[in-house]
Amino acid sequence: MTADAHQERPGRSELGRALMAGGALTSDWAPAYAAVPRSAFLPERMWPFDMEAGRSVPVSRTDDPTAWYRHADADAPIVTQWDDGRHGGEEPGRVSTSSASMPSVVFSMLRDLDVAAGHRVLEIGTGTGWSSALLAHRLGAGSVYSVEVDRAVAEAARRALNAFGSTAYVVHGDGVAGHPEAAPYDRVIATCGVRTIPRSWVDQCRPNGIIVAPWGTHYSHSDAVARLVVSQDGRSASGRFTGAVEFMKLRAQRQPAVVHSEYVIGSVADGDETSTTITEEEFVGERFSAHRFALALRVRDCCQVVAPKEDGARPVWLYSLSDRSWACVLFHDGRTARVWQHGPRRLWDDAEAAHRWWVEHGEPDHTRFGLTVAPEGQWAWLDRPARSWPVS
Repeated sequence: MTADAHQERPGRSELGRALMAGGALTSDWAPAYAAVPRSAFLPERMWPFDMEAGRSVPVSRTDDPTAWYRHADADAPIVTQWDDGRHGGEEPGRVSTSSASMPSVVFSMLRDLDVAAGHRVLEIGTGTGWSSALLAHRLGAGSVYSVEVDRAVAEAARRALNAFGSTAYVVHGDGVAGHPEAAPYDRVIATCGVRTIPRSWVDQCRPNGIIVAPWGTHYSHSDAVARLVVSQDGRSASGRFTGAVEFMKLRAQRQPAVVHSEYVIGSVADGDETSTTITEEEFVGERFSAHRFALALRVRDCCQVVAPKEDGARPVWLYSLSDRSWACVLFHDGRTARVWQHGPRRLWDDAEAAHRWWVEHGEPDHTRFGLTVAPEGQWAWLDRPARSWPVS
């Protein structure tokens, strides 16, 4: 298939129209979308998320080019690496560790970045290189520096960018440190989820510059895009969240999986038992719900695990990340939920209080929340920075 085939396909045109209609792709980014196809940066074998199957599936351009391009032109994420590169074979690995994000998410974040001619951009997480190429097409030579922690991923992105003729510059290194050699930048964008905004990103961004990054806590994988403006003195950055997302985490900030047996030594009955009138629908909600994000902001140093539902019953576990306290709420169809909690932290009490707080404040969505980053720490806030509380 020729290079022109990367661009001249009905599916790609349809996706562009859908992105425009949905508001993700704005008119100022439309020329970059037209000129820089995602397919030019995808590997020969990839694992797109099949919406109908509900899982990642292997697709080879050599074996099935029609399916490969159909997935390349879909508004769905595509895994390009499993298990930090240790994975081999065709079937999906255990943990996805590099990907091409959904085009709607990519262009929504680029919209939030609000770039203009003459801007210099630092990107954290090169991935396939597609976002780097989009930015470089818009801003020109010498404008985009992208840092990728995985050497193999960085080299693959560099090859793809060079083959495409892009001027984006790829650096192999840890994005936590940014790239001070080319600082200062007018914009910083991260394509990986973070739990703490690294100080280097603020320091390397100009006063009044913008930082766009998926941010969240270890409570769950459901993050939100933070759009922060660096203060005039360069010491802090603050701004609102723009919407829910889920990204692979910055490798330096990954949280090891909770080991249940290290918390619950005997049985759940060893915990103090109570009950709650909060329902499963209220507490569990949707995966990317504002309720879950609000609880993540209000219940510090905690991990939530929602177990599968069996025979009408669903346990939801809360594990403290600061000690070995735990809580379990057992929702059961048609019955009042039972609660057990153990340890010095009363995690269910904290979660229930956070739920009540969210309801009492009008069930705010993601966009009513904000984040402030300063040398002393991070603070979340509702509606305005004056109503803040520490989150790290």
